Amino acid sequence: MTVAAEAKRTLRLGAFMRPVSIHTGAWRYPDAYPDANFNFGHIKRFAQRLEAAKFDAFFMADHLAVLNMPMEALKRSATVTSFEPMTLLPALAAVTERLGLIATGSTTYEEPFHVARRFASLDHISGGRAAWNVVTTSNPHASLNFGIEEQMEHDERYRRAREFYDVVTGLWDSWADDAFIRDVESGLYFDPARLHTLEHEGQYFSVRGPLNIGRPIQGWPVIVQAGASEAGRQLAAETAEAIFASARTLEDGQVFYSDIKTRMEKLGRNPDHMKVLPGCLVVVGETVEEAQEKRAVLDSGVHYESAVASLSIALGTDASLFDPDGTLPNIPETNTSQSGRERTIKLAAQENLTVRQLAQRLGGYSGLAMVGTPKTIADQMEEWLEARGCDGFNIMFPYLPEGLDDFVDKVVPELQKRGIFRSEYEGPTLRENLGLPRPKNQFFD
Repeated sequence: MTVAAEAKRTLRLGAFMRPVSIHTGAWRYPDAYPDANFNFGHIKRFAQRLEAAKFDAFFMADHLAVLNMPMEALKRSATVTSFEPMTLLPALAAVTERLGLIATGSTTYEEPFHVARRFASLDHISGGRAAWNVVTTSNPHASLNFGIEEQMEHDERYRRAREFYDVVTGLWDSWADDAFIRDVESGLYFDPARLHTLEHEGQYFSVRGPLNIGRPIQGWPVIVQAGASEAGRQLAAETAEAIFASARTLEDGQVFYSDIKTRMEKLGRNPDHMKVLPGCLVVVGETVEEAQEKRAVLDSGVHYESAVASLSIALGTDASLFDPDGTLPNIPETNTSQSGRERTIKLAAQENLTVRQLAQRLGGYSGLAMVGTPKTIADQMEEWLEARGCDGFNIMFPYLPEGLDDFVDKVVPELQKRGIFRSEYEGPTLRENLGLPRPKNQFFD
């Protein structure tokens, strides 16, 4: 008796739009669109190109405050303005048909009823393509925009997030799928027996329900998470269906991948029902040398004032007070992102970087980057996939529109030729395209 061969693994590809590029120098790159993050015409074109390339999803990261950095650095940032995601994504839903639409919704500064209603609405408007990126918001300046003087402590933000998730998913299940009869002759619009009132009373929330919109097309919009701290990993293992990871090397990716999938198994969840997608900046050239030169030009657009401010954010302390040409001093823990602080300290130690060098690296982009030809980039992606370092990638374009066009026109065909990326969508919903099951209603058969 022979054992059937394992089905060939295929990549899932998201596009990380922040709202267009994560790299600080992207807007200054030759022929880039400096206003791309706040120009709907440009963003619409990007979304349509992603859909033509069969990307799984367009992911818009969101900020609830102007970045917490000095004005000398802030004035050089293109991310001080961007569209509110739950306004932008329904507009993109109207000009796309299959592309998933992922938006951030904060569990620290939002209310569960609002989040549940908005994402249920987006799922209906898009025909089942919505996803909620569950974030706890680490920017301390965000709290000041909501009348809160002191930011909530890190682990407490995650405890609140866990209850927030329970409330939102409970509200999504307010109505059975067959609740709305709409019998014109009898005058019966819905069956009261197929309506559930949540009556949630918890540590952080009191929410009666029910939600005043029918159950989402996908049952629930896809749950996405990005936390890499201990609390963040546990929340992801318990709740998420896709996680935006931040591994810089394949070895780090394998460790993270194994950890998340093992946690899921211990919780009784199917590990295949979570897609691990490391963020990856991709710079494409006809030769490796050309791609490296593009990266150098891109990084040269980052000013030191902006660079040291990025370092300060990552460390949770004012890095401008450090000796620029000295090594990084001992950095105590703060109430900001723990995983970001740890990655930064590790990078400085691994590469023996001075404060100046570390700041310049972070000022542009310091995470996983694939810089090369379509073939070398496809080689690396295939290696990560086969070695269980990921289930796909959250692609970060270095500059727009050229960086996106290079990936779509040159890398995607190479991935398709190898049989590790789709040529057609599997279905109309994001869940179908990601290979995720539709959740059962908690309250109805």
